[in-house]
Amino acid sequence: MSDAAASTVKTVEGGCRCGRVRFRVAGDALVTMACHCTGCQRMTASAYSLSGLYPAERFAVIEGAPVLGGLHGPTRHFHCGHCKSWLFTRPEGLDAFVNIRTTMLDTPMSAAPLFETWTEEALPWAQTGASYSFPKFPPEESFGTLVQAYAESLASG
Repeated sequence: MSDAAASTVKTVEGGCRCGRVRFRVAGDALVTMACHCTGCQRMTASAYSLSGLYPAERFAVIEGAPVLGGLHGPTRHFHCGHCKSWLFTRPEGLDAFVNIRTTMLDTPMSAAPLFETWTEEALPWAQTGASYSFPKFPPEESFGTLVQAYAESLASG
């Protein structure tokens, strides 16, 4: 990206609870989501996790050094080593993307997530306001439609 183009792209910073790890993303998320799986419930001590999917080249850790926590395999969860905040995930097979916990952004998303996953494990009272729901993870072929729907929601709102 040229310097002129980079200066016109919105950037947002975020970080852990204690402030030792900070990161920056450029532009909007490709899509936002909520995950109801029991793993996310346990990691967040809540009903679901919230995240935004960003191209990896638009993401940078700018302070501190995240450590692995939660999942340590092909899908890797990154946390602050001090306060243990869950910051982002590098999903298995999707090295070109980073899934950021949007509540860790300095300006968290105000709109409902576009879609929710693992609803078959959702707590019966947990509501997200998402436009699309999937009993497990969405099929790969649905992501084009979801990304397009999210871009349209940003343009209209």
